[in-house]
Amino acid sequence: MLSITDRRFSHGPSFSRRDFLRIGSLGGLTMPSLQAAKSQPALENNVFKNKSIVFLFLQGGPPQIETFDPKINVASDNRSCTGEVRTNIPGVWFGGTLPKLAQRADRLAVVRSFATNDGSHNPMPILTGNHPSGAAMSALCSKATGAFHPQSGLPMNSIIIPEAVQPELKLGNPTATFSLPRIKTSVASSGSLGTAYKGFIRNGTKEQLGNFDLNLPRDRFEDRYQLLGELDDLKRHLDQNGEVNGMSQIERQTYDLLLRGIADAFDLSKEDPKTIAKYDTSHLFNMSDYHNGGKYFLFNGKKKLVDQERWTNLLGKEMLLARRLCEAGCGFVTVVDSSWDFHGNGANNPGTLVGMNTLGAQMDHAVSAFIDDVEERGLSDQILLIVTGEMGRSPIKRNKDAGTEHHGGLTPLMLAGGGLNMGQTIGKSDRTGSRPATEAYGPENLLSTVMHTMFDANKLRVSPELLPPDITKLILEKNPIKELF
Repeated sequence: MLSITDRRFSHGPSFSRRDFLRIGSLGGLTMPSLQAAKSQPALENNVFKNKSIVFLFLQGGPPQIETFDPKINVASDNRSCTGEVRTNIPGVWFGGTLPKLAQRADRLAVVRSFATNDGSHNPMPILTGNHPSGAAMSALCSKATGAFHPQSGLPMNSIIIPEAVQPELKLGNPTATFSLPRIKTSVASSGSLGTAYKGFIRNGTKEQLGNFDLNLPRDRFEDRYQLLGELDDLKRHLDQNGEVNGMSQIERQTYDLLLRGIADAFDLSKEDPKTIAKYDTSHLFNMSDYHNGGKYFLFNGKKKLVDQERWTNLLGKEMLLARRLCEAGCGFVTVVDSSWDFHGNGANNPGTLVGMNTLGAQMDHAVSAFIDDVEERGLSDQILLIVTGEMGRSPIKRNKDAGTEHHGGLTPLMLAGGGLNMGQTIGKSDRTGSRPATEAYGPENLLSTVMHTMFDANKLRVSPELLPPDITKLILEKNPIKELF
């Protein structure tokens, strides 16, 4: 919300900040977070490589055998229940519901020896890279770049959920593990870094949507814009609590971002309808069939599959929105897709057959469209896509629905773009897909990969003071997935 008074500008001691500008809940755009925004260490000293991360979080535990590491010569209860498909790399196969990604394997990198080593639906190891701050890696990147982009004013740490592209969507109540409050506290976590670096979640509510609109005639707003030249005089009359140092710069940035309207970045109607059609996944399944317990699944005569409540067929448009945010300057976009928890137990979750033929096929379409789109726009080297979950699933199916259990010993990981080495599979898993058979990589290595992609480690080795000490230490002391560089 933006409110500007009609009173004449005054230099009197009773003048308050609220007399000329009041910023409401624009994604946490409060004065403390604006203070963080004005500190742009990586942008100011060119340590930032001007690259973006899109982190597709397949919350729930995507099965490694059904995605990027199928096992051909194994028993039927260990083999992919959705079949296998040849990729365009000789000798490399993907799961049967990923034919489009299989034909783009030369533009991907799959790590088959990656494991979070946590099988408890704990999202924090993968989201934080096990960083001791407890902050999501998106927040760590935001601390280095500054919380807001200096030109567009866009939050550098943004989170996309289905409600961001369909605001009127009313999803039900899954178990707490996959609930929206859990997403807010985990995916958006800034840990000990402070609230200024928390992820901005576009939730689609009327209140938040209203905060993206400038409800003031443009000519009147631009008249007030001229007053910015007098802000230095105004600062002398503000309370001296350290909160408003450099206020003129901050307020100028705030006026700039509101005048241009960062809402445009979130507005898919600005896209060519042909592009929207390429991304669109709404035709792949009817999401209402899987809500309120599901159309086809009963347990003791009752609909019980509550963890389908956040299943939607909107992932394609979420990925399109992620691309738009990256183009507008966002440094880190997390897309949350729930709930990949394929127990097939009749109580909370469907099995792998149902899960992969819906969520798996949707991911195949949406990610393929994203990869093609960024390549056509010449953005492949500027955007690194990461696809993974908080764990994998047990390699042995245990019932007719091909249900699988939690498994932290091996976790699917796919990457695309970012200027890294693509067209390869990195590492190997054992014969049954239970654990790494070669050098194991974990969340710490993924975090380091992200930081080395976004920031110039060579400059930091020469001048470590260019970034906050904890960020410099993270970049220089942790090892990325070396085959990618």
